Amino acid sequence: MGRGRQKAKHTKIARELKSYSPSVNYSALEKELGHPDEDAYVDKWADDYADEYEGEKA
Repeated sequence: MGRGRQKAKHTKIARELKSYSPSVNYSALEKELGHPDEDAYVDKWADDYADEYEGEKA
């Protein structure tokens, strides 16, 4: 295939991709990526129990 035909093919494909607009379900995407309101933030690095030395002073 010559350079002219190859360039024309690439130009055609580029135009098709430029005008391509897929349908997107934004509500489903928001549900998948978003955080539900009822779940509170949970710090996974926080201690579950109070420190045993918290009341003592050095």
